[in-house]
Amino acid sequence: MSERADNDRARRLRIRLVGLSFLMLFVELALIRWLGENIVFLSYFTNFVLLGSFLGIGLGFLTADRPSRFRWLPAALFALVAFALVFPVEISRAGSDVIFFGSLEVSGLPIWVMLPVVFMGAAGVLYLIAHAVARTFVEFPPLEAYRLDILGSVLGIVGFTALSWLRAPPVVWALVAAVLIVWLGADEVDGRGKILLAGLVIVLGAQSVSGHLWSPYYRVTWFERAGAVHVNVNGIPHQTVRTNEQRATAEPLYLEPYTFTGGRTIERVLIIGAGTGADVALALASGAEHVDAVEIDPVIFRLGTEVNPERPYDDDRVDVTIDDGRAFMQRSDGGYDLVLFALPDSLTLVAGQSSLRLESYLFTQEAIDEAVGLLADDGVFAMYNYYTEEWLVARLAATVAAATGEPPCVVAPNAQAGLAMIAGGPGVDIADCRSPVRDLTNAPDPVTDDWPFLYVRDRGLPSFYLIGMASILAATLVLVRRAGLRRGSVRGHLDLFLMGVAFLLLEAKSVVQFALWFGTTWVVNALVFTGVLLSVLGAVELARRIRLPRPAVLYGLLGAAVLTSWAVPPAILLELGSIPRLVVATVLTFSPIFLANLVFAQRFENTSHSAAAFGANLLGAMVGGALEYGALVIGYRSLALVVGVLYGLAFIAWRRIEAGAETGAGMVTDHTIRTGVPTQPA
Repeated sequence: MSERADNDRARRLRIRLVGLSFLMLFVELALIRWLGENIVFLSYFTNFVLLGSFLGIGLGFLTADRPSRFRWLPAALFALVAFALVFPVEISRAGSDVIFFGSLEVSGLPIWVMLPVVFMGAAGVLYLIAHAVARTFVEFPPLEAYRLDILGSVLGIVGFTALSWLRAPPVVWALVAAVLIVWLGADEVDGRGKILLAGLVIVLGAQSVSGHLWSPYYRVTWFERAGAVHVNVNGIPHQTVRTNEQRATAEPLYLEPYTFTGGRTIERVLIIGAGTGADVALALASGAEHVDAVEIDPVIFRLGTEVNPERPYDDDRVDVTIDDGRAFMQRSDGGYDLVLFALPDSLTLVAGQSSLRLESYLFTQEAIDEAVGLLADDGVFAMYNYYTEEWLVARLAATVAAATGEPPCVVAPNAQAGLAMIAGGPGVDIADCRSPVRDLTNAPDPVTDDWPFLYVRDRGLPSFYLIGMASILAATLVLVRRAGLRRGSVRGHLDLFLMGVAFLLLEAKSVVQFALWFGTTWVVNALVFTGVLLSVLGAVELARRIRLPRPAVLYGLLGAAVLTSWAVPPAILLELGSIPRLVVATVLTFSPIFLANLVFAQRFENTSHSAAAFGANLLGAMVGGALEYGALVIGYRSLALVVGVLYGLAFIAWRRIEAGAETGAGMVTDHTIRTGVPTQPA
């Protein structure tokens, strides 16, 4: 074969590997979003789809020596989407130890059926893509292959982020995926596969034009009934749009915070969770001279501008900010006569994180302290919602009491429905409270920025999560057994497996910390994941160009960076201005990620079986995703210590592998594993 032909083949393989890697991450992100919008269980278990994806990708790489199965991808993708559409779960549930707002009735199949099926379905889809990635991956030296894979992943997350910014519906996601599948599988995807892909696009197209709106967080639907507009998100009742007069009759609790202003002029009001504008309209009607309205979801705000009969967002007295409420408070100068948390329950999680909702950092003790600190001398802080459980009302009341130093007013006109209003601050005279103050002696402890799980009563793993984890463990054992993997496939890469466990926890901690420092918005989330991938790419490029220090030195630097990220309290950064905070946050967050990938790149460069090594690393990432639930017990900051221990174990495992390679005895080494994958030059 001529040199020109060799170069053309290499170029085509590079394009194919980048394209397949783009497809892999794009489909993973699309499944996390779309499945969570149709199966409400996944609104609280988004990382179950992530875990299934890691399992599928890991198995795809560990079986790279087997014949291509890419032709089955259209059928697998169509089957998973069809299952979610035939058996949607559209109403959330409530329990005694963990709360999900909404009705107590659940449609669709039970959770112990839905989670394993969706988990295995996601694993199957990603397995078929990853297997194609792995078969191309082994055509390159390890670091070159890893570099191209990361480059495709960066483009994948940028592409999906761009579609989110454009508010593109799922039919567009499906169209992008379908075009890539047909292009990349030109020799494998037959006419039946193309028909299934066309059917997928048509089905999701029909869903897209059936009264749904897609925000970066939800599938939003709305309809008119009984003189009001009802707004659902991901199949869950979320907001009702009425006139002020209707609301005063149907939901008088909305007016309760204004009883404490004593008829005085309300100069400034801050409303967190402005939504479709109900509370903004009431504030204006109550005489507010200026209202700062903060709403995280741009689509829900836009809907409010169109359907709210009071037209509050058209008023010149209103300034609207589309942002995270906590982030807005950190920038505010204060001086508010009323700070109102107006039903800010998001009903969804920060993507990929175990139990962190969009509003989790709004209800911590530190956040309530900030809110009270924004009040004028006679200002009022108030919050209301359908809190569902008495213990949650008590927890929030105790949090307000700790922030103000005085017992709060708690009004619950409909205790059976969980509706309650909690008010405190210098302008609240408890004598004006028309409901007795609750006994807060046995209230659960307030949540904190380190343990922000408001809707989990006690530290520990609630039964709801244990059931879910048990179901995916069973599914994992079935899939691994079906794949017929040998124990040596992972054992010989134990250090890489442990690196995968540690890195996923490190990544999760990074996303959570940035959410605290800069807000839980989708933009922040996307920027962090992009930053992680760019850090990985930077480490690989550096490893390809210079001779790295010996592993012991790199592990030592990594341990120091991880220990520093644990030792610096996150609250210190909240005291900094925006630019200094960004600089310090970037250094604290991405230094350990960069060093971890220098360690990985050095080890990976010398592997003789790149696909098997990478597969072991990805299976470790799946385990790390499961261990992330440990934050429900120890909090997020302590995850750094777990990460440090895991990298320490990875170093020990590497030393044993090296010792085995030198002596030819002991532990099975990378060079003695028989996977059938061609050996690649270092």
